[in-house]
Amino acid sequence: MRTVFALLCAGALMLPSVTLAAVGLSELPATSASGPLTLLYPSRAEAHALERGGFHLLASVDAPPDTGNGKLIAISHGSPAPVWVYFDLARALVEAGYVVVLPEHAGDNPRDGSAVGLVSWKRRPQEVSAAIDRVATDVRFARTLDFAHVGVYGMSAGGLTALSLAGGRWSPARLKAHCERHITEDFHACAGPAMSLDGGAFDGLKRWVVGTVLAWKLDDAQAYGGSDPRVAAAVVSVPFAAHFDPQSLREISVPVGIISAQRDRWLNPRYHSELVLQHCPRCSRLLDLPTGGHGALLSPLPDAAAAAGSLVADPPDFDRPHEVPRINAAIVDFFKQNLPR
Repeated sequence: MRTVFALLCAGALMLPSVTLAAVGLSELPATSASGPLTLLYPSRAEAHALERGGFHLLASVDAPPDTGNGKLIAISHGSPAPVWVYFDLARALVEAGYVVVLPEHAGDNPRDGSAVGLVSWKRRPQEVSAAIDRVATDVRFARTLDFAHVGVYGMSAGGLTALSLAGGRWSPARLKAHCERHITEDFHACAGPAMSLDGGAFDGLKRWVVGTVLAWKLDDAQAYGGSDPRVAAAVVSVPFAAHFDPQSLREISVPVGIISAQRDRWLNPRYHSELVLQHCPRCSRLLDLPTGGHGALLSPLPDAAAAAGSLVADPPDFDRPHEVPRINAAIVDFFKQNLPR
């Protein structure tokens, strides 16, 4: 990132009459209507090196917006990821003319993990809808963006959010049934990252403990969703989706691009992304990453990924410098093709 900044500065010295195009960045505090939001948007202001939560970025804080393509993309982060792990994707979208809004999900973020899981999943779609509402009242964007046709991107728990916004519905009881059938094959979807099966003598006990806890926690058969009619296209990456109602997936009426990672050890793609593709006629496979793990869609990859070990860390043969730009370009192209002009 420092090298990029140095090159930009050198270019400015050589061409002083040229204004540097940058990513504009605004951070909006929580209000009674929404949680904190991060806005990224096209700007012609000079870029500056920034540090946010340990991440080194290149952007222009509260710079005047430049004319873009009039479209808004909302990004729903994973659990409990910081919004900054989507900065490279957001920058690619901004460079293509999009305004990007990243809401921070309450109780499911690096500062507060008190609602990770069911509590957050139930309210995440409404938090994204509230973020769209708030951008619609921002004087910088209210008259320039098409709020009738919004794109949504989500990864992992954010993928659950994006599917819900597109019209999918899920229930805790479906997750319990899934884990009763497939706890060994999809253990971390049921148990989280706290423990792993290692082929040892305690694997049976681990399965029993997880199954007992889930039988107590997941007895709710109510369907949860949160579709937003403004969502006109969605990209869903390595989604948590085993507990979605197949009929609701069949009823999704907007185009959805699915990205799966075959080395995903957190959410086995067989039971998540493949389930969605099997039942959702409007869903198509955008990318299938044969060497990608669960963290392949995070960029820049946080140092904290080491805490989750191989569940998030890249497999040894994943070519991050090549693959991440390719993934981001595919997401940009999907929205170009599927958001109404």
